[in-house]
Amino acid sequence: MSAETAASTDILVVGGGLGGVAAALAALDRGRTVLLTEETDWIGGQLTSQGVPPDEHAWIEQFGATRTYRALREAIRDHYRKWYPLTDEARRRRYLNPGEGRVSALCHEPRVAAAVLDAMVAPYVAAGRLRILYGHRPVAASVDGDRVRSVVVEGPEGTRVEVSAPYVLDATELGDLLPLTGAEHVTGFESRHDTGEPSAPDEAQPANMQAFSWVFAVDHLAGEDHTVDRPAGYGGWAAYRPPQWPNRLLSLSAPDPRTLETVARGFTPNADSGPVVADQSKDAGDKELWEFRRVVSRKLCRPGFVTSDVTIVNWPMIDYLPGPLIGVDDKERDRHLAGARELSTSMLHWLQTEAPRPDGGTGWPGLRLRGDVFGTADGFAKAPYIRESRRIVARRRIVEQDLSLTVRGEHGAVRHRDSVGIGMYRIDLHPSTGGDTYIDVASSPFQIPLGALLPVRLRNLLPVCKNIGTTHITNGCYRLHPVEWNIGEAAGSLAAYCLDNRLEAEQVYEDGERLSHFQDELTRAGVELAWPEVKGY
Repeated sequence: MSAETAASTDILVVGGGLGGVAAALAALDRGRTVLLTEETDWIGGQLTSQGVPPDEHAWIEQFGATRTYRALREAIRDHYRKWYPLTDEARRRRYLNPGEGRVSALCHEPRVAAAVLDAMVAPYVAAGRLRILYGHRPVAASVDGDRVRSVVVEGPEGTRVEVSAPYVLDATELGDLLPLTGAEHVTGFESRHDTGEPSAPDEAQPANMQAFSWVFAVDHLAGEDHTVDRPAGYGGWAAYRPPQWPNRLLSLSAPDPRTLETVARGFTPNADSGPVVADQSKDAGDKELWEFRRVVSRKLCRPGFVTSDVTIVNWPMIDYLPGPLIGVDDKERDRHLAGARELSTSMLHWLQTEAPRPDGGTGWPGLRLRGDVFGTADGFAKAPYIRESRRIVARRRIVEQDLSLTVRGEHGAVRHRDSVGIGMYRIDLHPSTGGDTYIDVASSPFQIPLGALLPVRLRNLLPVCKNIGTTHITNGCYRLHPVEWNIGEAAGSLAAYCLDNRLEAEQVYEDGERLSHFQDELTRAGVELAWPEVKGY
């Protein structure tokens, strides 16, 4: 029988992803105590344990993010400037891109982001105001009417802690608190009849969700052989051709997400194909895969210090499509998790043994797994990269026609009186478990409405990441790093504001004067609530 203890705090944040960390910091900065739980031994979610450098919009260096998110970005750059033997030229770069990756203006090692986030929360831990339970996941909840009273989290060896708090924030990657608390929620595709969205199907498809991926990192040592063992299921994956896919998944060709035309990608370890344009409004960056998510660039360090670049493999070819992680039993979930790891291992084995080389040969046996990038022994990220979660039924649902550039045109995205932040990304949906191909829709710079953070019934449960009131379609642009951070910061600020003023979240939402006062607080904290006049892409 597992031991169980009790704890209490002002605000419980279940899940240590970017939204969870931002929520905790916002509440702590406002004088509140926080208990934060995290399933792995790293906080940071998609930025760290899932191994995905930040996907950001074209104006990220000028505007379009909160002050604290900018502080995170600059702290990552400063880490490299202080501790890495950069060239003088690289050190002087105002907008240092440590890996010179093409997906983002800030491609970096996940372990660096983990170290920076640890430093950001350390003072609060030292002061006894923040407690972090690593290796813990939610397993039960106590609900009284429309209020969550406590959540039970389970840790190593089955130990359990029941945590009670006036406000409970769900920062889990899959929205795990929603079924545990009985919160009204949805999964997968909504129907066009329900949402009116141009890209939605005629009928709802709750089991049809975006693929998840298990990413890994490699460098390349020419003349050496680091070929991994052939996975047991390699033959099946080598022959696998997903629905609406132009060829076998294990290849260097894939659909262009925006046009769906088949595009051959390049892959040459330690390639240098010219100046890096890390601006997705001009170049998606995914045509040369070695440089796409490169997180260590040997050229930025003093000559000879780094033998090889390091790149993260997070490509369409490792998107796992046979089934979702939501709505299945534990056995099926474990099967899909193992399948995703086997797919990624098969992709690596294919790259090492069969991938075409520019010289006419096949395979790059010098590709070496770099688990140290993720703090793992096996070379893979600590957790799978999750693109889609359960989503609350919210006071305000965000739909495609609110921000589609095709629908909105020169009018820009719908303006929300209850804005608690802003974001921008194309509606970017990867192939899904139901057999759909990409959905990629140009977007207008958008706002984050407070109503999308409020469940229709539960009064003290707040979502802080991919579980807000979006649809399957709009989740595609609200799921990215700076947006998730902003959502978390707004939710943590709201919980603290309500406790300070003895208010319910719905009272802030419904009362214009209180809402305005809360928005003023956010603005003073460096949260941008509206965009300047810019056009989407």
